[in-house]
Amino acid sequence: MNIYDRFTKRILDVVFSIILIIVLSPLFAAISILVLVKLGSPVIFRHDRPGKQERIFTLYKYRTMIDSKSIDGKKLPDEERLTKFGERLRRTSLDELPELINILKGDMSFVGPRPLLVEYLRRYNEDQAKRHHVRPGLTGLAQINGRNAITWEQKFDYDCQYVNKVSFGLDLSILIKTIPSVLAKKGISETGQATMSEFKGNGEL
Repeated sequence: MNIYDRFTKRILDVVFSIILIIVLSPLFAAISILVLVKLGSPVIFRHDRPGKQERIFTLYKYRTMIDSKSIDGKKLPDEERLTKFGERLRRTSLDELPELINILKGDMSFVGPRPLLVEYLRRYNEDQAKRHHVRPGLTGLAQINGRNAITWEQKFDYDCQYVNKVSFGLDLSILIKTIPSVLAKKGISETGQATMSEFKGNGEL
């Protein structure tokens, strides 16, 4: 771990997350009202995710799905609960704005491997588990190289590359490349999925 990753990166995360939360506060308010009107309460989706050193934290995102259930009381598949409004939020990545709070708290960083599900922890091999040597990020190498349109194996390869090469220059490059990636709205989901299919382990990458 270098000096940038140990100290400077965290300072920059705190400074810029505070600035963005203040500057974007009108947008936060507008989206919150729209989510409340179109999808109801709660406005913020909360979900446990593993962070640095596999420490579990609560991830914050704007709600994009309704709570529709089948006759037997089970939740319908994600693609059936994802609304058109929620899909627009995802395509513009505006649903991820509340993660700025996670960055300010120290759960996440602006750049790093995306935080995945807790149940995936026991499914990683030794190399894939290295993605938890750093804080998860709002964006990362996998996000600028296909996002959810690439395979799990490719995602984890990009995550490991990042962990091995983390630096200010790499972070700046990823942040700059994230802008056209988000504007292009590519790789939002895997074909036939609301986001991406479940990672079931290394026998089913």
